[in-house]
Amino acid sequence: MEKFLNNVSNARVLVVGDAMLDRYWFGDVNRISPEAPVPVLVITDNEERAGGAANVACNISAMGADCDLISVVGNDDAAQSLEKLLAERGVTTDFIRDDKHVTTVKLRLLSRNQQLLRADFEQKPDDVFIVEAMHRFKKHLDSADIVLLSDYGKGVLRDVDLMIDAAKAKGLNVLIDPKGRDFSRYRGASLITPNRHEFEDVVGPCPTLESMAVKAAELLKTIEVDALLVTLSDKGMALFDKDGMVFHQKARAREVFDVSGAGDTVIGAMAAMLAAGAGYQESVHIANAAAAIVVGKLGVATASADEIMIEIGKEGIA
Repeated sequence: MEKFLNNVSNARVLVVGDAMLDRYWFGDVNRISPEAPVPVLVITDNEERAGGAANVACNISAMGADCDLISVVGNDDAAQSLEKLLAERGVTTDFIRDDKHVTTVKLRLLSRNQQLLRADFEQKPDDVFIVEAMHRFKKHLDSADIVLLSDYGKGVLRDVDLMIDAAKAKGLNVLIDPKGRDFSRYRGASLITPNRHEFEDVVGPCPTLESMAVKAAELLKTIEVDALLVTLSDKGMALFDKDGMVFHQKARAREVFDVSGAGDTVIGAMAAMLAAGAGYQESVHIANAAAAIVVGKLGVATASADEIMIEIGKEGIA
């Protein structure tokens, strides 16, 4: 596996999806408002982080791979902040700017590490900008080693079926972080990566890994997808294919501080490693190690190739 981590700097991943900006306002609450029975938060600090497809791209770049990100954003300060954050992380952005569009922002108000409120700013892109995203996507395919479609249901991937077809026509693997219950939208993809809740919401309850494997095989044949990687929280992750193969990775021993963004880390690591020449099972090994690293950090975080190599070495599976 070390050779793939060393080779990741030669890989180029094309990410398309719903990029967003995560804003955090921190403060203290010492009184109740006289206007209404709500706490008054006195802001003492703030922070901005890349979210959604932008966080996926940051995870890929942190591992050392080249990453291009296509998304639709507004012509606003949030888009400028997001572009700056991504440039600092080494991600190349190809943003379609819509003057009438609001860049997706999730604003969280926190006191003493407790979230008091989240306010979302979002809207679906107009058709003309989705068409433009497709046009730019096709141009980027010639330089990509793999395609990752990060679906957060905000509208950028409305024509996801056409993107899959275009990428497959170029002989590229397509990885998808799915959204919603209709996985048939992703027909023809190489790999989809739902969490357990998302998977069971589609196929029904799966009390055992064996029952999950049966339903996964049925689903994969129905939607004509090659493989499915289900993240299982503290139970690790499991890779399934349509022939009934199961490859289960247990969660690594780690004190968990924050699971935010762990799914982004998993699919980002899978894309980077597959682009670097690793197989599915080798990529799952590495993605599992990367996930263990990021949940041991506060906030949405990333894992570098060096950190992953050290983590794998500790488990004796390098």
